[in-house]
Amino acid sequence: MAYIKGENKPSGTGADDGCPFCEIPKRDDADGLIIARGSVVYALMNLYPYNSGHLMICPYRHVADYTDLDDAEVAELADFTKRALSTLRKASGAQGFNVGMNLGQVAGAGIAAHLHQHVVPRWGGDTNFMPVIGQTKVLPQLLRDTRQLLADAWPT
Repeated sequence: MAYIKGENKPSGTGADDGCPFCEIPKRDDADGLIIARGSVVYALMNLYPYNSGHLMICPYRHVADYTDLDDAEVAELADFTKRALSTLRKASGAQGFNVGMNLGQVAGAGIAAHLHQHVVPRWGGDTNFMPVIGQTKVLPQLLRDTRQLLADAWPT
């Protein structure tokens, strides 16, 4: 409900307008739900996941559009995507993935001002009666526990 109501959602477009993706790297990994840190991007758990293990990869730099990333950011984002897929397969036995970005508010970006790529693990039958009938998603593991599991499995 916090996500649906927009609680604590930043209202501005600048890095100093309460952007969580700019603030999270200032925290320790457990508090920020950070799985791994790179030179120019980092991986973190999605606070409002679609599935268990739903993570995101963000550049540290406050940038809204993929075309604004520099070559180093593009390369490390791609590398972290590969690592995320390997990690989720190893840690949770994911059978498939949804990987992508929602660029712009009209495209569904919850925080459009700071680019982030979603990596959502999928399993056969992971959509059941709860999200279809009950309009809710049941996650079998706490985010902090999932973060620790994935951080431990992250390839170096």
